Amino acid sequence: MKENSLQQLCTALEPMLRRVINEEIVRGLQRNSKILSRSPSLRIQALEHSGLQLIFTKKIKQHIFTSTKLGEGDNAPFQVLLVDMRSGQMIPTSLPHPIKVEIVVLDGDFPPSDVDNWSSEDFDRNIVKERTGRRPLVTGDLNVTIRDGSALIGDLEFTDNSSWVRSRTFRLGARVARGSCHGVRIREAITEAFVVKDHRGELYKKHYPPMLEDDVWRLVKIGKDGAFHKKLSSHGINTVQDFLKLYVIDQDKLRSILGLGMSERMWESLVNHASTCNLGSKFYVFQEHDTTLILNPKCQVVRASINGQEYTMRDLNPMNKTYIQSLAEQAYNNWKSLPEIDETLLNETALLTQGIYIYYKAAVKNLVGEMIDHPQTMAISYHQQAYLTDDCDGSIHGGSMLTSNVHLECGDWQMTNPGCHSNATNENGLFFSKSSSDGDLNT
Repeated sequence: MKENSLQQLCTALEPMLRRVINEEIVRGLQRNSKILSRSPSLRIQALEHSGLQLIFTKKIKQHIFTSTKLGEGDNAPFQVLLVDMRSGQMIPTSLPHPIKVEIVVLDGDFPPSDVDNWSSEDFDRNIVKERTGRRPLVTGDLNVTIRDGSALIGDLEFTDNSSWVRSRTFRLGARVARGSCHGVRIREAITEAFVVKDHRGELYKKHYPPMLEDDVWRLVKIGKDGAFHKKLSSHGINTVQDFLKLYVIDQDKLRSILGLGMSERMWESLVNHASTCNLGSKFYVFQEHDTTLILNPKCQVVRASINGQEYTMRDLNPMNKTYIQSLAEQAYNNWKSLPEIDETLLNETALLTQGIYIYYKAAVKNLVGEMIDHPQTMAISYHQQAYLTDDCDGSIHGGSMLTSNVHLECGDWQMTNPGCHSNATNENGLFFSKSSSDGDLNT
């Protein structure tokens, strides 16, 4: 009886079991066929090592702000290129068909520093999406098409800062859109890591590099209206240039102004940031008796003339260095009254003093002879520090102060100065201000 019941049960279950087994077999075959279609064949394996890669044409700033266009203010366009790394040259490579590319945001930690290669799966796993309830993390032209090896990326803007990800930094990435590569493995492009800050912080952002005229709080470790900022301002240090000048002249004083609240590590970071400042092309002149100093914008002596002999700081002996340093301190205390010269004049060994360019290596002779055909009255006035000495033998030398006024009169064409008379020409580069009955002219 039991055997009959078991046999009847098996007979009843057999159709159902066959159907289940058949369905599982079909499902298994379908699954295996997909795996086989995606598994590396000889053709795909060859394409995996094609050497094709996407690259960005320029770097992104280390610090950017939300709602600010990437690359804003730069002349160079922001592009993505397709290149063949096997050629060893970053030349755009064309394919027979256009390629669609997606721009994505990546975690700043990807790829690890010890990894210079990655898979598409690694890349995809490190894509960063917007926070819940927020707008898309980046907006703009996120989908571009590469033709003839390049594609221009339009306006891109971040809508959120990077403080909420583990690395606190983002990277931009570019990958070929799915179905657009036609089986070819094209490596993704990745930028350097950068920090995204909220736009409201832009008013307080630091400058990289800082400029001479920047407020001193644009330097790192100096917060706007903070304790260090107030201490510096109370001592007349309001700009980056003020900071650099005092650092050169009296580093210990500058350090003491900031006080114990600034650690050595903070001080080092502050000085390093300030030292990246672009000094520009202006130089300053300070003259005392027979010594003339040329200083850069941070009050550092770059050239000295002593008794008509030029020196660099490396050429001076310790005694002269001490003397020059004392003069540099005087120059610092009288900075606003120092004449300025341009770098081009400095390279030609020229001095600029209130509209007068004096090439003080060249002798200036027979000035009257060259102007004999001009009937108007000419005058040359040297005010304050003209950096000239005039000798009775008719020569003019650079290096010391001329305190008197020198006049030329067309009636007798004499250059007069107390104690001697001399004739000279301007053939060697003396530029002067002339006055006549028609008004004042500058040459």
